[in-house]
Amino acid sequence: MATSTPPTRNAAATREAILRSAIDNFARAGYDGVGVRQIAHDAGVTAMLVNRYFGSKEGLFAEAVETAFATPVFIGEQSDDLVGDIVRILVAKSGPNADAPQPFLIMLRSASNPAAMAIVRAAIERHVGARLARQLDTPDRQLRSEILLAVISGMLMMRGVVGTRALTRGKAADVARVLEPMIAELLGN
Repeated sequence: MATSTPPTRNAAATREAILRSAIDNFARAGYDGVGVRQIAHDAGVTAMLVNRYFGSKEGLFAEAVETAFATPVFIGEQSDDLVGDIVRILVAKSGPNADAPQPFLIMLRSASNPAAMAIVRAAIERHVGARLARQLDTPDRQLRSEILLAVISGMLMMRGVVGTRALTRGKAADVARVLEPMIAELLGN
């Protein structure tokens, strides 16, 4: 009688599939809106395997947030034209037909959960805020970087999610024209 051996699993690929599924699901539904079973199903694994790799839903969320926020979206590691780059990317990513960045959606859709927000806040400070602050040459660079992150979040919310008329019906060039001097002033340029 022939015995079959279970298929071998590539641990790194499995972990990555779970993490990708978690980022997608948390961006779609937030921390409270999705369970480990759904994430596991979308990754093609069992919930038990998710817990084996990440310990808990909160552990998985922490790693998903870490991964999502570590990848630069608006603020790169270094820019020769920081203001121009931020404005250009913000206008493109906040437009009415643009897909909002996953880190923003994770933050927005998980805001009602205090534990999730603590994880998000720490990742923002460690990644996005730190990348921006390193590029500023003002004594209050941390404050300026967090105000800019609030402006970015506000634009994503008002232009991309809420879709207010002036921000969505106007030309992208007009939005950029108004944003650029404001962001330049904010960054101390």
